[in-house]
Amino acid sequence: MARKPESKKTQVVDKKSVMGIREGAGLFSLAFPAEVQEISGRTGTRGEATQVRCKVLDGRDSGKILRRNVKGPIKVGDILMLRETEIEARKLTQGRK
Repeated sequence: MARKPESKKTQVVDKKSVMGIREGAGLFSLAFPAEVQEISGRTGTRGEATQVRCKVLDGRDSGKILRRNVKGPIKVGDILMLRETEIEARKLTQGRK
C-alpha cells in the first residue's frame, strides 16, 4: 500500500518571545530603553532637532550604539525609549556657512 505523505505542521512563533520581550500592560506601545552617550549637533531646517548617539540597554539589540534625531531638551545620560532599534539616522554633514 502507498503511504500518505505526512502533512507538515507550521509552528507559530511569538515574535515577542523570540526578541526576549516581557508581556506588559496594553496601554503603551513596545519600546526599548537607550542611554544618550554623546550629543553630535543640531539638525533640521531650523535646528529644532538634536542628533545623539545612544546605547540600547534592553531587547534584541542590547549593547548596540545608534545615531538618532531627538526633538526637545536632551543631555548626556538621559534615557530614550525607542520604538525600533534597526533604523539609524544619517550622519550630520558640514553645511555651507
